[in-house]
Parts: sequence; C-alpha cells; structure tokens
Amino acid sequence: MIQINNLGLQFGKRVLFEDVNLKFVEGNCYGVIGANGAGKSTFLKILTGDQDPTKGQVTIEPGKRMAVLKQDHHEFDEFSVLNTVMMGHNQLWKIIEEKDALYAKPDFSEADGMRTAELEAEFAEMDGWNAETDAATLLSNLGIKEDYHYTTMSDMPAELKVRILLAQALFGNPDILVLDEPTNDLDIKTISWLEDFILDFKNTVIVVSHDRHF
Repeated sequence: MIQINNLGLQFGKRVLFEDVNLKFVEGNCYGVIGANGAGKSTFLKILTGDQDPTKGQVTIEPGKRMAVLKQDHHEFDEFSVLNTVMMGHNQLWKIIEEKDALYAKPDFSEADGMRTAELEAEFAEMDGWNAETDAATLLSNLGIKEDYHYTTMSDMPAELKVRILLAQALFGNPDILVLDEPTNDLDIKTISWLEDFILDFKNTVIVVSHDRHF
C-alpha cells in the first residue's frame, strides 16, 4: 500500500498539484491521467522517490518492494541483458554479487563459509535458483530472442532496450509496479501480452500511458 498525504509540488509560481490525498492498495491497477504537461510523470517520480515534493509525504507500507520502469536507457550499458533484468530485484541481486565475490576469493575462510551459507539460504528463500529462467522467460515473452540474452546492453538496439527495462521492472513479482509509458516501442502482440500480465498481476500497479486502449 502507498499512502499520500497533503502532497503538493510547485515550481516557482506554477503549481502542478496541491493537497493530494490518495491511497493505492494491493490488487488494483491505477491509471494516472491528465493533459500533456500536467505533471503525470513528475507525480510518479515523487512516488518512487526520484523527485522531492514541495510539501506532503509518500509512505510505503514497510517490507513492500517497489519496481519502476527505468527511463535511462544507458544506465545498465556495462551489464548483460539477462543480468540487467535480474537487477530489477535489488535485494536478490546484492546477494548474487556477494556470493560470487566470496566464492571467487583465493583465501576463502571459515567465516566466509558461514556467510555464504547464510546467503545461500536467503537466495533459496527468494527462489533465486529460478531467477535466470524467470528472467529469460520474461525477455522471450517481450520479444527478446535468446541470442540476445547474454549480449552487453551497450550493444543492444535502442528499441529493444525499452523491452529489456520493462522485463526488469516486471521481474521478481514486485509488491508495487510503477510504469511510465510502458507500451513505447512495443508491437501489438507484445502489448497484448503485457495487458494480460497486468490483468493477472495480484499486487499494485500504477501506470501512465498515452495509449488509450492500453
């Protein structure tokens, strides 16, 4: 759940919105609508913590994980496509990185062994053993062929990066899913798949889209 209390945003004398009080609850899909320049994307940035409001606050229920469709297509250029998707689950990815670093140590100690045991337990609880398969399935459903899965992001065509970042947002069943223009550069078949995904999604979805049908 996301609770918004007395939220307001102002740039100089221009007021985008004020005294906004909302509650986004589990199991619903919300569409943020408004004219161009009304502040829809800015509102999402406040929800995700990328923009500070002029007043008011946003409170996310403790323990809930939020996933956001990234807009910077170069943020993950040094990573493979598959790893970029898995990085959508930040906690799981940190465990993967720490595990790999420990196993790579030439002087692996007893303390390292105890730590890796803890990490392996957390990894299993998060269904980490299926992470690569789940990420690959998402990519394939979004039209990214297996030949690309281990390609470095910097070598990917720009129009496919949108799909990869969408897979990243969808990965790992987030509690709150925030999507700003998710249908950009998608074909009709992929948009239809995304619509079905969201219809079956059991948690909270918040979307901005200029695609009226979507």
